[in-house]
Amino acid sequence: MSKITGFPFTYGTDFEGERIRPDNLYVEFGGESSRMVEWLTTAGIEDIEDGRIDIIGSDINDSGEKTALPLAIVVEVAGNKMQPDYEPVLEKQIHRILNRIQGVMHTGQRDMGCLRISESIADKGFTLRHIGVILYQKLHEDFERILDKVQVKIFTQDSRVTEILNKVKSVYTKRDARIEGMTDENTDTFYSCTICQSFVPFHICTISPQRSSPCGSYNWIDCKASYDIDPTGPNKPIAKDSSIDLRLGQWQGINDFVKKSSQGKTEYYNLYSIMDKPMPTCEWVECISVVLPLCNGIMIADKDYTGMTPCGMDFRTIVDNIKGELDTPGFMGHSRYNITQRKFINAEGGIKRIVWMPQILKREISNRFNTITIELGIPDLMERIADEDTGTTEEAILPFLKAANHPALSMEPLIQL
Repeated sequence: MSKITGFPFTYGTDFEGERIRPDNLYVEFGGESSRMVEWLTTAGIEDIEDGRIDIIGSDINDSGEKTALPLAIVVEVAGNKMQPDYEPVLEKQIHRILNRIQGVMHTGQRDMGCLRISESIADKGFTLRHIGVILYQKLHEDFERILDKVQVKIFTQDSRVTEILNKVKSVYTKRDARIEGMTDENTDTFYSCTICQSFVPFHICTISPQRSSPCGSYNWIDCKASYDIDPTGPNKPIAKDSSIDLRLGQWQGINDFVKKSSQGKTEYYNLYSIMDKPMPTCEWVECISVVLPLCNGIMIADKDYTGMTPCGMDFRTIVDNIKGELDTPGFMGHSRYNITQRKFINAEGGIKRIVWMPQILKREISNRFNTITIELGIPDLMERIADEDTGTTEEAILPFLKAANHPALSMEPLIQL
């Protein structure tokens, strides 16, 4: 436990993983009720007023009743040793810092976060300004070698949150693109990610140049930067060692690390397969792929799509059924970016297996996706993939796939029916 200057609430590692249940919930930001985004960005040293905290919009005590609000947390930092590669690493610290406040629950990251404030801490006078105070002080304390100035802006006005969401999407795209040109074959070291273990104790992700984190917030470069900043943190290097199956994406060094770090809960998993021991999926996954047996392919749903899917479940129901430490053959969590990384479900034939995606997801990945389909000699593959307008059951989309001559229909069966 610790007391932070100007922060009159209990703070410490004991409260990581604390759940805020509906009967003790005062206000929720993000999740299924509203929108939330977090963004840490670098500014010029002269552009930042160190310690400044601005609240733009309603604070949590302005309503007087349980409610849901949109939220954008923007942290601006400056320092002589600050580098752009450090931004996503420091941004991810928002999760760790806020989770250590008794009465506060934080999950997710980027534009898919959720923040819950309990009635008990709200009754004691907790406000959004206290969030700014704790972020300012802990970022300075934990990263004093890097940061000279920190200021925090917190928005709850719907229009401003939407404005920041639209702006930051291009930032995420640029961050993801830094990994282009790197391959798993030419990289001897991958990285672990255990950030989610405060809520899922034995969950471990492996992040490689061609397998970004399922939550979408970290790629290989981010993990390397994280380890450089804090060697005792959640991202540690893993030597691949000898290969066991390059088609599936399995190496001895990864297996040994995963088994030891999960205390035997997970023996091993494959990075490139949806059918054979896929990597387990956490609750904050960005996309889910699911095998559609009748169509001999896979569907992909992302967190922003709330409708029904051809597997008979919406996105949230799928996640609730597969999250945790266990692998679930036929289901695989991944980021949006991973769809257009060339090792995506490599064991099952890659993106030629995709038979259904929501329209918005199609648009978001279209440029990179079409580049790959041209290389594959199927430049119109995106047009052959069904979406919610085509149908939301296997039976409804199958005629479309047949008429479009979708390549998945002539590939080796995924499941022997």
